[in-house]
Amino acid sequence: MSRWREKYIEADSEIREKSPLVHHITNYVVMNVTANVTLAMGASPVMAHDSQEVEEMVAFASAFVINIGTLSPHWVKAMLSAGKKAKELGVPVILDPVGAGATSLRTEVSNRIMTEVCPDVVRGNQAEVTTLAGGVADIHGVDSLESGEVPVELFRELAEAANAVICVTGPIDWVTDGSRVLRVENGDPMMSNVTGTGCSASAAVAVFNCSGLPRLEASAIGLAVFGSCGEVAAENSQGPGSFQVAILDALHNAPGLDLGASLRISEL
Repeated sequence: MSRWREKYIEADSEIREKSPLVHHITNYVVMNVTANVTLAMGASPVMAHDSQEVEEMVAFASAFVINIGTLSPHWVKAMLSAGKKAKELGVPVILDPVGAGATSLRTEVSNRIMTEVCPDVVRGNQAEVTTLAGGVADIHGVDSLESGEVPVELFRELAEAANAVICVTGPIDWVTDGSRVLRVENGDPMMSNVTGTGCSASAAVAVFNCSGLPRLEASAIGLAVFGSCGEVAAENSQGPGSFQVAILDALHNAPGLDLGASLRISEL
């Protein structure tokens, strides 16, 4: 049994046995989708964003996701409040800086969360992560238009400076803690035709960060499992509509699909 397959099986069993709570402060577009992805992977989602309850709610959680997709002042307040409380309690914080670099507000809020909360994991596309690293990114709306050589060294430097695991998703996913760099090659082009796929990848990373594995390995396995289920879904669907159903089914049925044998994770 390969090292990654063994780690995946152990982590997946732990998650499905304990059904850890994952607290999301996320956006209106994907709230239902990411809740269902979290459920399908064996965890329990809660989508609480009122500042009057978020600190109390995050205290029950095994992971906390901050997704800035639809921003408003009261949501930013709740994100910062819950994020700081999570760090105080040792609950891993996963930041999805949706559209960082597209507008000054998104960039400012992302940088503020990086500074004030200090997330344990950041999951974004190349343009978003490049923006957080202080680089110049090519972005349209909330979608990355980056092409050409991937600046892996820039991601590694950001991970080291932020003391966080940085996950950059795209045709190939990159995961680094500043020391080690992992390459994840699971996924299917159909995933880019369905809204919320990136946000769902952040949910998958959060779920596996409840497993007890080290952050770097948990994050890489979460991305690889989500991408592998995307491959299964693409084989069993006719377009983006049926794909959304098929990927939820694949995530739910993952223990019987022998996904461990299909995880394509390598270390540079």
